[in-house]
Amino acid sequence: MLYVELLAQGLVQGSIYALVAVGLTLVYGLLRILHVAHAGLFTLGGYIGVLVTNATGSLFLALIVSMMVVGVLGMAIYRLCYQPILDKPPYVALIASIGLFIAMEEIYRIVFGPYGISYQNPPLQSSVEILGLSLRMGEVAVGGGTLVLIGALALFSTKTRFGTVWRATVTDPDMAESFGVDIIKVRYLNFFIGSALAAVAGVMVALLNNLVEPTMGSVPSYKALAIIVLGGLGDVRGTLLAALALGVIEAFGTIYLGNYLDRDAIAFAFLILVLMVRPQGLFGRA
Repeated sequence: MLYVELLAQGLVQGSIYALVAVGLTLVYGLLRILHVAHAGLFTLGGYIGVLVTNATGSLFLALIVSMMVVGVLGMAIYRLCYQPILDKPPYVALIASIGLFIAMEEIYRIVFGPYGISYQNPPLQSSVEILGLSLRMGEVAVGGGTLVLIGALALFSTKTRFGTVWRATVTDPDMAESFGVDIIKVRYLNFFIGSALAAVAGVMVALLNNLVEPTMGSVPSYKALAIIVLGGLGDVRGTLLAALALGVIEAFGTIYLGNYLDRDAIAFAFLILVLMVRPQGLFGRA
């Protein structure tokens, strides 16, 4: 049962990583930009989730508001930060993104205070028995919510006209534009969806930890970058599998390697070992 419990905990943690990393992969796949400021949107999602839940008592409403606000802010970041420098070398956008992330952390520190905020009445704290495991409802919601959102994204990208256009733009933007595709609209949609997923992840982390603080996006940003490398840069399916694998590796690693490495160090040790063997990542093409 210990191994089953570790597997369940790893999949829950991996689900959160997946929500963050998929949004990052969507941006990289379309624009070849490492969108580090994505972690700042993740943090904002957590803050909005706590504030709206405390004000209204509704976690569902908090999720909707967080997704909408953070999604719109993601589009604004594209318009104001990235669009003017798309013709520059990639490192220019990376530097701009890192600077924006640092600025967002400082803004949160000034506006919300340096010590973080919590739920007044934390929701989904009751326990439920599933296959002999005792899980918090919050953990079940994280896993179930991730499946629903990723499934909806998969259906959108494969079964709708806009989704087909979106994939065509990622594969060959010049060819897509020659067929009359509005590249700008596709980019705005890309940033909205990716940012909304980050917001959900922020709400979920706040729910599990009952805490949101200004620097909570720092470690997830590094891990998300590691995950998209493991999954093969720009590969959404590979990113999902890598995120779940990393969550499970961390869960088991804390038992067997906890005396030597902390949880975050285990993740990066795994990344280094994989890249030594497969520089293209676990699921990337050679």
